[in-house]
Amino acid sequence: MAQADIARLLALAIIWSLSFVFIRVLVPALGPVWVPMLRALIAGIALTAWFAFIRLDADVKRHWRAYLFVGILNSALPFLLFALAAVRLPASYLVILNALLPLFAAVAAAVWLDERLTLAKLTGLAAGAAGVALVSRAGPIKPDATFAWAVAASLGAVVCYALAGVWLKKRGARLNPVAIAGWSQLFAGFALLPAVPFAPIAGPITPLIVWNMLALSLLCSGVAYVLFFRLIANVGPVRTMTVTFLMPALGMMWGVLFLDETVTLPMLFGAALIIAGTASVLRPSRLPRPA
Repeated sequence: MAQADIARLLALAIIWSLSFVFIRVLVPALGPVWVPMLRALIAGIALTAWFAFIRLDADVKRHWRAYLFVGILNSALPFLLFALAAVRLPASYLVILNALLPLFAAVAAAVWLDERLTLAKLTGLAAGAAGVALVSRAGPIKPDATFAWAVAASLGAVVCYALAGVWLKKRGARLNPVAIAGWSQLFAGFALLPAVPFAPIAGPITPLIVWNMLALSLLCSGVAYVLFFRLIANVGPVRTMTVTFLMPALGMMWGVLFLDETVTLPMLFGAALIIAGTASVLRPSRLPRPA
């Protein structure tokens, strides 16, 4: 992997691990619908305006259906599900559950890309499931019914990301990765607009809320998705997904520093199981020796 791509990977891990802190700050004030809608819409407007400035031809007339599909599957739905989960779960929980992405991607690739599920991958999936079970009972919050729904919403968001990655690998080769970053976000914001009248803002809207919203939109969606789609184009989706190795430790650190969250020993063990399972899934299969 080139040094520039390693730098992009590290930057992406830092940015996306911070996104869960921003979500936890914003959801109590704006609600779980306004946060994903504004996140996608602001990022999409900023990126498409930049495209117009640099005269990037995204060929929207030809590819708008693909941008809309990726926007809904890779942004609108997972953003909404993570925001709903953030009503109940701390940022440290969200970032740990997000680390299951490569495991779900391996299952999706086995179904739609005919990639074989080896014994190592099945072992990794079992370790990841054990890690989720451990994190779900790790404290410091009470595991009641709303907690279970929040965990399920987080896992649903990760499934959306995995399916979007597989679709991009199979069908997205003809799309400009930078154009996807902007136009998919814009379509995702428009897709969430009809739900806004049914989700009033709790408030108050303070300068802190405004700055967090801008950081989540411009940094964690705008800049991050340009890095993400560029990495997929340069090094492929499997290597790009190794970003999840770094995110749990960073996310737990941000939660402690900025939100006064508590990290328990079972949470660390659960995160370690998830990361170990992910590493097992991402490990390339041994090729048979030539005769």
